[in-house]
Amino acid sequence: MTTTPSDETCDPGCGLNTTLRIISGKWKPLALFFLRDGPKRYGELKRLIPGVSHKVLIQQLKDLEADQVLARTDYQEVPPRVDYTLTPLGRSLADAIMPLCAWGSENMAEVASIFAQRDALP
Repeated sequence: MTTTPSDETCDPGCGLNTTLRIISGKWKPLALFFLRDGPKRYGELKRLIPGVSHKVLIQQLKDLEADQVLARTDYQEVPPRVDYTLTPLGRSLADAIMPLCAWGSENMAEVASIFAQRDALP
């Protein structure tokens, strides 16, 4: 049996809901994107994600750690040194985000035009 979009549902057990629950938050997908190249210290992530506040970035990193998508390593040194790295689960999620990055790049001009038109409305 084939399904049509009207036959499909995405109930709470749906994979999309599971994914969105992990990556919900404006900055989580960007953190995953930048961590795909290897471990990063907090300061590096903060510089790579302009516009994020200290409080929000820390909270979103804690959420991703609690969801076992990234690991935080505290080296117990003075001055403090902490880095973040993707877990295998996080690596698979970062890989899944890459097609969204490609879509955004391919459609950037059209989407910018749509946003400009929308923002111009009274």
